[in-house]
Amino acid sequence: MSTRGAYTPSSPRVERATAVTDGAGNVTFTWPAGAFSAPPVVTVSLQGAVGFRSHTVTANSAGSTTVNVLGAPVVSLLGIQILAASVPASGVTVHAHAVGS
Repeated sequence: MSTRGAYTPSSPRVERATAVTDGAGNVTFTWPAGAFSAPPVVTVSLQGAVGFRSHTVTANSAGSTTVNVLGAPVVSLLGIQILAASVPASGVTVHAHAVGS
């Protein structure tokens, strides 16, 4: 009995989206209905802006992903650059790629 066979791996579902943060630094990406059966793996990137930016995925489900962006301006004090306190960053363009099965 032969054990030979052909296997074709299924290609994962990939969705891409771009949005701009609101006044609280949040943006929610809503994935198409039925695109994912479980929460997808999401990668996030921020479009360049002045100062330091950080992001956190605060919620992730099969239907949507929410990202929060904080910003901290760079302040010079006696020739030394330091980061000021982080605050919600509104108006930041966020790009997301979601990969699932």
